[in-house]
Amino acid sequence: MKIIQSDYIYTPLGYQENLAVAFTDTIKEIATLDTLKSKYPQAEVIETAANSVLYPGFINTHVHLEFSANKTSLKYGSFMPWLDSVIEHREDLVGDCDNTVMMGECEAMMRSGVTTFGAISSFGNELEVCEKAPQRVVFYNELIGSNAQYADMLYGDFMERVKASQSCDKASLIIPAIAIHSPYSVHPIILQKAVNVAKQYKLPLSAHFLESQAEREWLEKGEGELKSFFKKYFNTEVPVTNIQEFMYAFDTYPTHFTHCVQANKVELEYLAQKGHTIAHCPRSNRYLGVGRLPIEILKDLGLKYSVATDGLSSNDSLNILDELRAGLMLHHQAPIEKLAHSFIESITSNAADILGLNNGRIAVGKLADFAVVTLPEVPKREEEIALWTVLHTKEVSQVFVDGEKVL
Repeated sequence: MKIIQSDYIYTPLGYQENLAVAFTDTIKEIATLDTLKSKYPQAEVIETAANSVLYPGFINTHVHLEFSANKTSLKYGSFMPWLDSVIEHREDLVGDCDNTVMMGECEAMMRSGVTTFGAISSFGNELEVCEKAPQRVVFYNELIGSNAQYADMLYGDFMERVKASQSCDKASLIIPAIAIHSPYSVHPIILQKAVNVAKQYKLPLSAHFLESQAEREWLEKGEGELKSFFKKYFNTEVPVTNIQEFMYAFDTYPTHFTHCVQANKVELEYLAQKGHTIAHCPRSNRYLGVGRLPIEILKDLGLKYSVATDGLSSNDSLNILDELRAGLMLHHQAPIEKLAHSFIESITSNAADILGLNNGRIAVGKLADFAVVTLPEVPKREEEIALWTVLHTKEVSQVFVDGEKVL
């Protein structure tokens, strides 16, 4: 048994003072420090610095590790030039992204308080690293392939990767999952098979959706910049699906759709009705020039979202707190205190609910995943703690995963 106390604890009831948490691998009790020490006299008491806030461990729902070697190879500013640069430099970037590089990024996420992340894996190369990472990893085996001629081969490879992730040692904290690359890159036949696999094994499911205007124009009209892209690289000029057909494929299973920047209100309403959610990546959206996700509409629709970093193919760090600060700037029209609260919720309780995990909240029975944030001075107003957390924290002070201190 361990006991940890901080000046504030972020709970489902808000920020609370003068409390401590008793835990093993799960949270056993929340009470005053004296009460817990009396009840558990043999427990290890963990101290935190002055002006500290105990949070549930942060959750980064959408990360690509495979391009972690990228610094200046890929072209930012607009989606299609970026995509062309991915094709041009993909082989070198994947080759340079060895296990040491990827583990370094896992550790960087941890220093920003991330105790769980969703790793989108195109080839399965990240599995060994994710097994050794100190965090929980929702390992999304990504399905990609729009050519019907190779559908069986691509699906077979995909299922081999799914089985590999299902066979991981339980001690690795790997949670197998499935990702669909995008509506323009996955044939409907194998898409439906993958959704059925997710349903059969109750695996988390994710899909990129309506990230760019080019994607929307291609899916709606078979025209635009993606038309020349597919003709050049894949010798085709006809999209394999459309927006509605793709959305309907997920009707029977809740899915975490990534980006959705170019989704209109009717489509967002449909996602909300079907119980889906959105991964919002502010920096990636800005760097690729695809627009701003209207999170104010999501709130009106009751459509839950998480804030996530995406990968270093379209970002400059995997630090979740960097992402939240960028989000405060991107959504300049929103009241800043309320937005900060919403963002903290998006990487804790919202993210846990979206991924179907028993963490994300400091409450009895939840997994003992924590991040300790130390503020530079005593907060004068409790309602601003979330804002000061986002603005002043570059790295957290302590991190616990499964009840064990990892930082």
